[in-house]
Amino acid sequence: MINAAAAAEHIIHWLRTYAESAGMRGFVVGVSGGIDSAVTSALCAATGLEVAVCDLPIRQATAERERGRAHMAALAARWPGVQEVTVDLGKTFDALVEALPAADGLAQANARARLRMTALYAVAAERQALVAGTGNKVEDFGVGFYTKYGDGGVDLSPIADLLKSEVYVLGAYLGVSAEILNAPPTDGLWGDGRTDEDALGASYDELEWAMEEEAGRRFGHAPAGERAAEVRALYRRLHAANRHKMVPIPVCILPDALR
Repeated sequence: MINAAAAAEHIIHWLRTYAESAGMRGFVVGVSGGIDSAVTSALCAATGLEVAVCDLPIRQATAERERGRAHMAALAARWPGVQEVTVDLGKTFDALVEALPAADGLAQANARARLRMTALYAVAAERQALVAGTGNKVEDFGVGFYTKYGDGGVDLSPIADLLKSEVYVLGAYLGVSAEILNAPPTDGLWGDGRTDEDALGASYDELEWAMEEEAGRRFGHAPAGERAAEVRALYRRLHAANRHKMVPIPVCILPDALR
């Protein structure tokens, strides 16, 4: 079990040191109403530096947005350096969909994430701030469950070495609301209520087990019966399909003889 107090102190120190060494004033975090963005924004706020917490609605589910805005308000009330920012991207997204009528559901979902990334970097440029990523270890390095150049487009990743279960432990320690802690994880990109488990085909507990097993580490209890083999195969398939997100962009290197 993660030592929540020590882990939080370590990450907060890392964030503060990185920002100060980069000559930046603080951080920008997109807040979705989910656990990952709640923990990331709480850690950034605890540095004492300036933090812009951003509500970036695009046809957002009401419950998700209300959870996110309540979390933003709670951070702003506790930490003087926190500022609440709202950038409504709904009309911008509608215009993009109209301009690209052939775009399928996945392309449109990824476009939402990329619009939000663009907005976060615009806010960061105004404030001399760093865009903090909200991806956890399972998403970023296990199954690649994020949008390339969308929520994967960040300056630094405070919680990317934490398993999803560890993010929840840290969230409880940091005082994240019960509404967020108990909400089913969702990327909020589809507008049809699907959860991350619906999209991935397995729960985070199952994927954590598979990820640690693949790394040769024993972790938790294996899924019962045939489910263990199913989850392991699913994890391997997702990891292979999304590995392109986890490695540097391929560069064609010219031989010296061609120069």
